[in-house]
Amino acid sequence: MKTEIGFKSINKLAIPATVAGIAEPLLSITDTAIVGNIPVDGLESLAAAGIVGSFLSMLIWILGQTRSAISAIMSQYLGAGRIEEVKTLPAQAIFLNIGLSVVVLLSTIFIVQDIFQLLNATGKILEYCISYYSIRVWGFPLTLFVFAVMGIFRGLQNTYYPMLIAIVGAVLNVGLDFAFVYGIENVIEPMYLEGAAYASLLAQGIMAVMAFLLLVTKTDISLRLKLPVHNELGRLVVMSLNLFVRALALNTALILAVREATALGPRYIGAHTIAINIWLFSAFFIDGYAGAGNIMGGRLLGAKDYNGLWELMKKILTYGLIVSVILMAAGFLFYKPIGLLFSKETEVLNAFYAIFFIVILALPMNTIAFIFDGLFKGMGQMKYLRNTLLVATFLGFVPVLFLGKYMSWGLYGIWIAFTVWMAIRGGALVVKFIRKFRPLLQNT
Repeated sequence: MKTEIGFKSINKLAIPATVAGIAEPLLSITDTAIVGNIPVDGLESLAAAGIVGSFLSMLIWILGQTRSAISAIMSQYLGAGRIEEVKTLPAQAIFLNIGLSVVVLLSTIFIVQDIFQLLNATGKILEYCISYYSIRVWGFPLTLFVFAVMGIFRGLQNTYYPMLIAIVGAVLNVGLDFAFVYGIENVIEPMYLEGAAYASLLAQGIMAVMAFLLLVTKTDISLRLKLPVHNELGRLVVMSLNLFVRALALNTALILAVREATALGPRYIGAHTIAINIWLFSAFFIDGYAGAGNIMGGRLLGAKDYNGLWELMKKILTYGLIVSVILMAAGFLFYKPIGLLFSKETEVLNAFYAIFFIVILALPMNTIAFIFDGLFKGMGQMKYLRNTLLVATFLGFVPVLFLGKYMSWGLYGIWIAFTVWMAIRGGALVVKFIRKFRPLLQNT
């Protein structure tokens, strides 16, 4: 059956994908906003939440790449009319992924102090990092399971159920954050930063249960592990490994940024924490159209419909850029109030306001990078995505970051490095897509 490419069909996937995609950054933003307003050691708590949040995001993104690989393979088989041939693959992929996550969890829990000392956390901030991480890390396997299930649904061209899971998780996290962090009089004592960690962990657990129930009741995909090993598992592992290396490069940039911001002082890591959470939120917001590109792109490639793939690229890029312009307008219109949502500390806010305009102005460029990133994932072009990120990180971001440090640019240097990083990522993907698919277009 020919894949329909129009405003309605794209947005039917993109809008739920947007809601689902912002679940994790929304959890982090909620923590940041509520933690930043803790009445006792608010600045130190905000800094710790930012450092731990960045490290956990790194772990999740590195091992969560199976989601994209599962989605790509299933959507390609769906486009080719052979979906029955990959019914046993998801269970094998999920068991592999969860096993790896447990190994990582158990290995990091014993060296947690060393990890955060490497990120320049000291004194009270280090103490808060350890206590916060020691609770939140147990949600790591749960999040990876949810990611994998979302990948299965996306491969089946369904973003509605991932959206439901995300909404429930986000709403629960907000409610639990207020209850656990600030307490409920005569019911729950305020737990401050540890309360935020417990709120996230409980929300992640409920999301995992919901994902499991939806998968077993709404699809005929079984989570029962069956042998022999599926012949596509090897390709899935190779795709995941390429994305694994890519995620390492990506998170090298994010972690180096946190490390350099932490070295500047508490006010700067606080400001950077606010900025990076807004950056990630906008990224995942725009990523809804990248998700549509991922889902539909894989199916179109499986059907060898190159004209449809080209048309899809033009439409989702247009829609994504419209969203980014709306986000830019909102950012400038609510420039001051956005900062006040996260902190009341004048020194943190002044540092944040000084660099927020860079975050806003970079949104259209980020959109181009994210849209093409989604298309390439859907088409299974993981090797090129890996190479692009390696070049962007080590020949773009890192040199600019340390140039900024040498020139004493402070937070400006960090965010200029991010801008260069995204420009290289987006530019390389656009050029590759045009060179690869324009010659395959047929005149109609």
